Amino acid sequence: MHQRLSDDEQRPSPPAHIGATRSLTVRTAALACVAASLAAGPQQANALDGCLVLLCLAAPNWHAIPQCVPPIHQLFHDLRRGRPFPTCDMAGPGNSSNHRWAIAPAFCPPQYTHEVSSGSGTEYVCDYSGAVSVQVDGQLWSRTWWSRGDSVTEFTDAAKAGLQEWNTRFDEDFARWKASQPPEAPSCEC
Repeated sequence: MHQRLSDDEQRPSPPAHIGATRSLTVRTAALACVAASLAAGPQQANALDGCLVLLCLAAPNWHAIPQCVPPIHQLFHDLRRGRPFPTCDMAGPGNSSNHRWAIAPAFCPPQYTHEVSSGSGTEYVCDYSGAVSVQVDGQLWSRTWWSRGDSVTEFTDAAKAGLQEWNTRFDEDFARWKASQPPEAPSCEC
């Protein structure tokens, strides 16, 4: 079972100039998407707002934003049932999100990949069903790994530089996994 982190846990703030432009761009894109979705009028029943999904998944901790919890849970529910990933036509150039199914060990973080012995040999299993990647200004910002009832977000260094705080569960799970690995054998310089 994964350990949950406190949403109000404080992180040291980077210097004000680091990520200021990126944060401003993300905030501007967020406001533009929200305003545009409100101006567009009512959505179809059961249709997810791709712009809201993009904004929520780019946030430091979507679990802590009450307006994000229902649409993100609905997104994961829809993806499990094979429904298409929602799009946001108003995200602006370089800002997008997409979904990809997890395939262990090639596309699954090592801390969530497990070996399982079977009659035909060793198979790899990922704790998560898939991942939603968010790009901001054309660069990978975050990747949210999801499964039924659980998710964890991997933030890139660029995202961490632009955010004052973020949910660190992915990093902490990786550090625990790394510490549990056998030491690397010394290289032979024969």
